[in-house]
Amino acid sequence: MNETKNKNFDLKAFLLRTLTDPVLWYTILIMTSLMYHYRNRDTTKTDNQGYIFALGWGLCSFFLGWIMFRIFDFMKKHNFLGFFMYAALVVVFGAGVREAINIGKKDYSILWGLWFLTPQDTMSFNFWYAAAFYLLFMLFMGSVIYYFTRIRYRIFMNFLIFIIPFSIYGKEYEKMPTVFIILLAVGYILLMVYYRQLTDTESTVFVERRKSWKPIAVYAVIFAAAAAIFPKPAVVADRTVLETLIDADQFTDKLNAMIDIFRDTTTGEQFRSNNDDTLIYEVRADGPLRIKTATHSTYSYQDDKWSIEDMDSRFSTKKGDVPVDIGCHMGIAGAVLEAASIDSEFAEKYGLTEFVENGLDEPDIREAEFYSLFGRAGITKGTDMAPVPQFAIAMTDSTRKHDVVRLRGGTVYAVDKYFATDEFFSFVYDDDTFFMSAENNKFINKLAECDYEELLLDASFILDENLTDESSEDYVQKCRYIDIDYMLYDDYQEYLLDYGGKSNIKALSDEITKGCQTEYEKAKAIERYFYNNDYVYNLKYKKEKGENAEDFLFSTKTGVCYEYATAMVLLARAAGIPARYCEGYNMTHNEGGRFVGSTNYSIRAKDLHGFPELYIRGYGWASFEPTVADIVETGNKKASTATDMLSYAGLMILAGAMLVLLFAFVYPMLSHKWFIFRGKKRNPNDAVRAVMHRICKVYGIENVNTSNEAAALVHEMSGADITDTAELFDRSVYGSVTLSEQEKEKAMNEYIRAYDEFREARKRRRIKSR
Repeated sequence: MNETKNKNFDLKAFLLRTLTDPVLWYTILIMTSLMYHYRNRDTTKTDNQGYIFALGWGLCSFFLGWIMFRIFDFMKKHNFLGFFMYAALVVVFGAGVREAINIGKKDYSILWGLWFLTPQDTMSFNFWYAAAFYLLFMLFMGSVIYYFTRIRYRIFMNFLIFIIPFSIYGKEYEKMPTVFIILLAVGYILLMVYYRQLTDTESTVFVERRKSWKPIAVYAVIFAAAAAIFPKPAVVADRTVLETLIDADQFTDKLNAMIDIFRDTTTGEQFRSNNDDTLIYEVRADGPLRIKTATHSTYSYQDDKWSIEDMDSRFSTKKGDVPVDIGCHMGIAGAVLEAASIDSEFAEKYGLTEFVENGLDEPDIREAEFYSLFGRAGITKGTDMAPVPQFAIAMTDSTRKHDVVRLRGGTVYAVDKYFATDEFFSFVYDDDTFFMSAENNKFINKLAECDYEELLLDASFILDENLTDESSEDYVQKCRYIDIDYMLYDDYQEYLLDYGGKSNIKALSDEITKGCQTEYEKAKAIERYFYNNDYVYNLKYKKEKGENAEDFLFSTKTGVCYEYATAMVLLARAAGIPARYCEGYNMTHNEGGRFVGSTNYSIRAKDLHGFPELYIRGYGWASFEPTVADIVETGNKKASTATDMLSYAGLMILAGAMLVLLFAFVYPMLSHKWFIFRGKKRNPNDAVRAVMHRICKVYGIENVNTSNEAAALVHEMSGADITDTAELFDRSVYGSVTLSEQEKEKAMNEYIRAYDEFREARKRRRIKSR
């Protein structure tokens, strides 16, 4: 038979061997999983295009990897020349990386290295930077995987390569898709088993790799299914030590911008997929708080964007020293009640006499201390806005003693330079209990029935007239607060009632507030609306281009705190209540003391929050919470869902693999039947040649043997006699004799006997067929 072997280059066999190379496919799988991480995260709500993006790079890896591995094959045989070839390959890839970086950095604010180290959720997508990453890692991964499998087998080095994709995902708290986790694990196991170096000894018989693929496949399927299906314990990792070891000078202005959320405009993107656990503040407080750092007054439906105006950013106090007045105890109600207690005519004019006699239910005054940990987190600069708690009365102390002002939006701003990265702030604020009192609500309703501007003017006049050098700080704060509100009330009416004139929003607002008698009742009705009408909180939801508050209210009903707060502001404005959009933090984590021992709450970057503030006549600015779910609950749900998905994926993979293995084990029988069926249709000469080649394939006999040698090997392995077939084969191939149908039938019968006896011999000797 060796004379029949094609001495020329067999292109078909070469392509089949190299294109199905397990090392190449493992490299492709690793690069595909890596490139999914560097996808465009803003392209679609379901992120399906992320998989398409990754598969596109996987296809590139198939062709580029094949070329690389052929170069590596040549280098393996020509060591000296191979060195120069690899050096040339490095130069080519290096030039590609450099060119991609140069293109990518045009009109992009940061360098490639900083882009690589920065969380991708906070970055705008840069295709060319992703291409540079791909070229760099393709050369690295392809080289080391080839070397530690084909050249020098090292299982530990291959394990280090295996965990690189998980490390890339892990540095940004992103979970690798389940399908990649399972495929990488199975691929690693198969590759390691396939390239395991076994040697012949007296007690060990070497099993050819081509004869061992079935048990290896069974093992891989069992491993994948067990790893995916069996329940895993829930593990919550404490990463704070790791975080403090990283010097965030490496990180970018993008990360700083996400933490310093005082910006001229906001689209709410900083809230989406935000899982940054960077510690920002440790706080000593009596309970959870909403923290305000910025307000926005103007909304654009076209851009789905809030902008800062004079109503938010203009100074309400002169640049000066701490302490800084922010509000007053009980807001406008406290100031008006003070004026009524001073002037009986004022009290009688506005029907407040009974309240002067009985008083109001005053909320407790609380204190909160904020300790900035920006420096410990490695953030290179502080923020220009202080963290102001809800219902704040004053910032009483700070390590920044000078050049601090209160802005019109009720925030505290550091003039000329940022607060320090290790700043301390102390505040006093009202507990959120004012509107829980029926007496207080009755008082507010009474004030709202009056000519409100005239009420503010009269109260301001009375308080200022009785202001002396001996007046208490509380009295001074009431004077300042009511003066500012009187001065700004016209602006509230002019600028903070704009909802774009949308008739559908107006109609919805009217429907929600129907039957409500007071502004506070309307505000609470709007707040409850989102809880009772199937709105969904989803950090992973990606808005389509052009989506805005109208789409959220009437169509998608899915979003994050930005959408909920925006919608409530617009609905409140349509109901005639001045409202503004606020950003800050949601302080709910009852933990502290890691760096500052006296604290009991912590604020992390992932606690960024958007919420509405409404101006309730008679009280002033009050914050509300329309967002239907908080981040903690969503996080627990996501963890549970991830486990469910992993188990589901395991079941699907197990079912699919079982079908593949079932086909693989019945394939020999199906192939045998198909060969007999086709043999009946062949002419005698073709049939005899096919029989000889088929017997050699079944028995695993290489085609370097002659027909007589092959017949002897068959007899040795199973006892079958195919000498007649060998003779007919030689007559057909070398003698050019035309065979008859009877001779064809004789050869076919010998094949059937040889196949059956081979199966019996395999059962007896427990060997595996090809």
